[in-house]
Amino acid sequence: DVQLQASGGGLVQPGGSLRLSCVASGFTFSNYAMSWARQAPGNGLERVSDISGGGQLARYADSVKGRFTVSRDNAKNTLYLEMNNLKPEDTAVYYCLRGRAYYYSTLTDYRGQGTLVTVSS
Repeated sequence: DVQLQASGGGLVQPGGSLRLSCVASGFTFSNYAMSWARQAPGNGLERVSDISGGGQLARYADSVKGRFTVSRDNAKNTLYLEMNNLKPEDTAVYYCLRGRAYYYSTLTDYRGQGTLVTVSS
């Protein structure tokens, strides 16, 4: 079974930093693009970042560009999201998703349970 286990969320003050992790199992991790998405209360799911299977390519939503960095360690089957200069509008449940191929697209097929990030003073 494909499993995606996200962790690392918490309460942080504006301007602070957090690193999210997502441990994957049940498939060959390096063969698939991975993504982070978030859902704020009352909002739909927003794609935050994508990374190709080998980690060479990445893209970011305009709302997080320059503040968030996605990475992966294929030896550890783990996806990361480094979040800096956090803002209250970054408050959301963050999910990791598996893409359907090595290179990212709009298509994903699995989503893990989320981890809550709250940015507040």
